[in-house]
Amino acid sequence: MPLHLLTPRDVVPLQDRPGYRGHSPGQERALGGYLVLTAVFSAANTAFALWYRRSGRRLPDTVAGRDLALVAVATHKAARIIAKDRVTSAVRAPFTRVQHDAGPGEVEEAARRRGVPRAIGELLVCPYCLGPWIASALTAALLVAPRLTRLVCSVLCAVFAADVLQLAYARAEGGVTGEAGR
Repeated sequence: MPLHLLTPRDVVPLQDRPGYRGHSPGQERALGGYLVLTAVFSAANTAFALWYRRSGRRLPDTVAGRDLALVAVATHKAARIIAKDRVTSAVRAPFTRVQHDAGPGEVEEAARRRGVPRAIGELLVCPYCLGPWIASALTAALLVAPRLTRLVCSVLCAVFAADVLQLAYARAEGGVTGEAGR
């Protein structure tokens, strides 16, 4: 059947197809969307690796501990900003629904819709899921533009440190942890 003649009734979710049945009974899982996101992630990393190799650049023999620490903390903070920050909820809004206010300056959201949009929503609200995407991007950027990448990562690390200090200050004042910073 030509794609333009397909209706939503004709599309069988991946979790209901042979081989996938029983994977997530009673739960809606965007398995097809996950496959698409996995393919995009893999393709982007493969494309970068091929481009990097063809550019004639050489990979470093090791990653400096300071760069590893910088990228790790920056990845953590960038993932929190993308997945939880109240202000960045405008980016997540097409794919998510607000559940409730969370930590200081944060909201808890859940994915909505179906298929690839649902998978995108699940990615965007999960700092753990965003981690590999952000770490890959920062590591690639570190290879291509190390000075600029270290600067960006340093800003994210400074914001992380400021967050820790804000939470410590609120706790020292006896403030409510979920209300500090509002």
